[in-house]
Amino acid sequence: MENEIDIMESSKELSLIAPCGMNCGICTAYLRDKNKCPGCRRLDVTNSKCKQIRHCPTFENGREQFCFECKKFPCRRLKQLDERYRTKYNMSMIENLEYIKKFGLKEFVANEKTRWTCPECGGTICVHVGTCSSCGKKK
Repeated sequence: MENEIDIMESSKELSLIAPCGMNCGICTAYLRDKNKCPGCRRLDVTNSKCKQIRHCPTFENGREQFCFECKKFPCRRLKQLDERYRTKYNMSMIENLEYIKKFGLKEFVANEKTRWTCPECGGTICVHVGTCSSCGKKK
């Protein structure tokens, strides 16, 4: 049986997966010390880049959690975001969403943890910089 700390940590990790498939836990804005972003699923998000998809009409009723639940998936906005991330950061939000749809959120989070954990110190590797946010080692 999981203890309360494990359950809280698991819940936090799951809440860091944005509707677009981005893992907010590996984002520069989330990892930085000053003006830290709380993640896209928080109500107090002010980051304009995150707002675009988070405030999509698909999510207004509160039933849908991810872009793949929309009839327009993948929409123009998501395709543009995905292309930018594939080109600059070797990561695809559309692939992330397809993985979540096929295998579930918990499995996706487990894979992300393995993929983005620094083998040297156990810190988090930032997708935007490509280095560990704790020790600075390159991915």
